[in-house]
Amino acid sequence: MKSIAIIPARMNSSRFPGKPMAKINGMPMVEIVYENVKKCKMLDEVFVATCDHIIYEHILKIGGKAIMTSNKHNRCTSRCAEALKKIEKIYNKKIKIISMVQGDEPMINSKMINQSIAPLINDKSKNIINLLGKIENKNEFMSKNSIKVTYDRNLKALYFSREPIPYDIGIHKKYYGKQVCVISFRREFLLKYQALKTTEYEKSESIDMLRFLENGIDVHFARTNETSHAVDTPLDLKKVEKLIKK
Repeated sequence: MKSIAIIPARMNSSRFPGKPMAKINGMPMVEIVYENVKKCKMLDEVFVATCDHIIYEHILKIGGKAIMTSNKHNRCTSRCAEALKKIEKIYNKKIKIISMVQGDEPMINSKMINQSIAPLINDKSKNIINLLGKIENKNEFMSKNSIKVTYDRNLKALYFSREPIPYDIGIHKKYYGKQVCVISFRREFLLKYQALKTTEYEKSESIDMLRFLENGIDVHFARTNETSHAVDTPLDLKKVEKLIKK
């Protein structure tokens, strides 16, 4: 297998307990994400990585593939790194590219997966590609659930924050946006994440990618114009349900 997707999901969310199995139009959210990701033709396989048997068993029930991981992970990226090691052991193969797709992004589609993987194929100097989305309105800009980003002229990440950055949108509008939680890695960099110690900004912001930036490792962005809306609260669930119906 050259490229796979891993969807990290856990029931013990502080803001919305049980959200992977919360239903959107009658279907558990994690199943919607799984089915959407499966449509990407650039992927050889898709796995759900979880520490919860209810998620694991549901994915197997629908004919999917799931990997049980430790319940000690505080970061979804480290959960995916553990899952990768187990997947490679099962298949006795090293995987080149891994796309991490958050289990609370039910509006993710195959085009977005392609957009995150393509730069790794086309440019050998890049190792981590995070999708960059548009901030739709002021509420989203101010929300701590929306991760704002700044980046340089080469789409290299400068900082990720739950606070509204940069200060003056009008001046910096070309260089800000939001993190869309589709992140593709070369194998060694996903594994490197787990080997690095937790960093101060990472803890402060509760954002995985800051561990890389604080260790001097570049994270690049790839733009997407596709609509996305992460589910962090029950209210988000209702919003997404309406968007999907449209």
